[in-house]
Amino acid sequence: MLPVCPLPPTSPWITQLYMVRTMLESLIADKSGSKKTLRSGLEGPAVLDIEKFHRESFSYTHLINFSETLQQCCDLSQLWFREFFLELTMGRRIQFPIEMSMPWILTDHILETKEASMMEYVLYSLDLYNDSAHYALTRFNKQFLYDEIEAEVNLCFDQFVYKLADQIFAYYKVMAGSLLLDKRLRSECKNQGATIHLPPSNRYETLLKQRHVQLLGRSIDLNRLITQRVSVAMYKSLELAIGRFESEDLTSIVELDGLLEINRMTHQLLSRYLSLDSFDAMFREANHNVSAPYGRITLHVFWELNYDFLPNYCYNGSTNRFVRTVLPFSQEFQRDKQPNAQPQYLHGSKALNLAYSSIYGSYRNFVGPPHFQVICRLLGYQGIAVVMEELLKVVKSLLQGTILQYVKTLMEVMPKICRLPRHEYGSPGILEFFHHQLKDIVEYAELKTVCFQNLREVGNAILFCLLIEQSLSLEEVCDLLHAAPFQNILPRVHVKEGERLDAKMKRLESKYAPLHLVPLIERLGTPQQIAIAREGDLLTKERLCCGLSMFEVILTRIRTFLDDPIWRGPLPSNGVMHVDECVEFHRLWSAMQFVYCIPVGTHEFTVEQCFGDGLHWAGCMIIVLLGQQRRFAVLDFCYHLLKVQKHDGKDEIIKNVPLKKMVERIRKFQILNDEIITVLDKYLKSGDGESTPVEHVRCFQPPIHQSLASS
Repeated sequence: MLPVCPLPPTSPWITQLYMVRTMLESLIADKSGSKKTLRSGLEGPAVLDIEKFHRESFSYTHLINFSETLQQCCDLSQLWFREFFLELTMGRRIQFPIEMSMPWILTDHILETKEASMMEYVLYSLDLYNDSAHYALTRFNKQFLYDEIEAEVNLCFDQFVYKLADQIFAYYKVMAGSLLLDKRLRSECKNQGATIHLPPSNRYETLLKQRHVQLLGRSIDLNRLITQRVSVAMYKSLELAIGRFESEDLTSIVELDGLLEINRMTHQLLSRYLSLDSFDAMFREANHNVSAPYGRITLHVFWELNYDFLPNYCYNGSTNRFVRTVLPFSQEFQRDKQPNAQPQYLHGSKALNLAYSSIYGSYRNFVGPPHFQVICRLLGYQGIAVVMEELLKVVKSLLQGTILQYVKTLMEVMPKICRLPRHEYGSPGILEFFHHQLKDIVEYAELKTVCFQNLREVGNAILFCLLIEQSLSLEEVCDLLHAAPFQNILPRVHVKEGERLDAKMKRLESKYAPLHLVPLIERLGTPQQIAIAREGDLLTKERLCCGLSMFEVILTRIRTFLDDPIWRGPLPSNGVMHVDECVEFHRLWSAMQFVYCIPVGTHEFTVEQCFGDGLHWAGCMIIVLLGQQRRFAVLDFCYHLLKVQKHDGKDEIIKNVPLKKMVERIRKFQILNDEIITVLDKYLKSGDGESTPVEHVRCFQPPIHQSLASS
């Protein structure tokens, strides 16, 4: 016999269920009347079972049509239909704003309150539109109602994505700002009663994972829509950071670096859930540096250097900082108006904006190592090269233009011969002698204004290049140390007595061998990757070892600008050097030094307050590049006065000049000049390597008495 497969169980029909229930009800119905029911003929337990089945079978009708029943139970479409508003306006108005629509009211309430417990369920309220559309098509059979629902959904969903993306970006921006905020500042604020709260946890992660939101039969990728909005917000935030820097002076570059770091951290947090472009690509686009060789930051740095930093800042070698001069000689130029910004596009919130403003406020009144380190990081090698090249053009125009004209003019009023008086004259007599000899220089009106101002600009440019190279060296050392484990550069280990160094080093090298990048690429990479890895390894190892000096190149370039004969003077008549003649630049600089060493009155500004050390760097640099530093040290007027006064110790007032105060100023400037000349000599001789520089020695015949010469 063939096996008989049992038929699958099937549910009863609605008619069958209705007939069974009707018959059972007639059996057990206990109705008062003349006719007797069959209930009395049934046993008690049977009656109870029939009653139980009759009671439970009431829900069978709904279970058989479970889909329809579930639809009816969950149907909240009536929350959208506006009969109340239609009756309220007596039908004269049929269009209502979305603020009067219950689904949007619920959605907007969750977004505005930012309640973490409800944020995950914000999409549930939008499901009301699905119910309303289904009801309009299946019950009312009205296409125009569906069209109206669809139009409202398009508007509401756009608003929903716009608000949600803004909230998500602001939330993660606050999170990034809080993570990067200095913990000491946070604790200090808390001690003073101003608590900076961390952002409360919000459940945006669930929404960011939604890629198939069902709405009116459409499957919407919510993650992609939020990604688009957040990318725009991130780009706007970077644009705003650079725009704020362009509207302020050079000191604000530290704030720019902080804003970029917060945006970088925000990008890192959002990238866990969103497929954003790389931060470097977004930054290059905002900086207009995608195809151009330099970006907005580089252009503004040079703009500030040329129009504000060089003419208006004074360098202090003791603090290694530039501060704004007390007596500006140039007109203040107008910068762009600072763009308005909402808190989420800066540091995240108003409290964080205030906290970071207080931090960056301490960097506003000077330009120093923190600013130069940021400039090196943001500009990179290419940007620094552009700025240096432009600064060299500025220095060339000054040295071959205004400064050269002043040198020629001042050389004409210098005494033709000015011998250093003997010690027997005493320091008061020597001061009076020099004051008389250099009277025309002392009384030259434009010396302490335009001439010193131009020299200050040259000195500031030189100092900027020097400090940039020092900061760049720190960055390169940091890069070298970070790259060391990947280049098999390991520190020497501590060796106890009886242990062998080579054995411990071999164990250490074998331990870190998997990190060694070049052999790994050579084993697994393509030929192009192998070549890149080798070149990168060589560059990282050698760029600090080969002794490259950018400042030396800059000084060498500046030396070529000093090609006019006025700087060196004519050939000496004795064939060796000019001793008493005032025809070389170092003699003119001695006269200038004599002028600014004269003490000023009580309410007058000193040369340090007006011009800073940049003035002295410019003068000493020119002297060193001309090779006149030793002659300057021996034949300087002020140094000679200092030596004589140090010997006799006199203090008099000569021509309203207090001798002792002037000598004290000379002593300070001598220390400064020696320091500057030493630094410049070090860089100019660094190109010689380890070889000892060759001294140029000339041999002269010993002097012969006239009686012997005639014979």
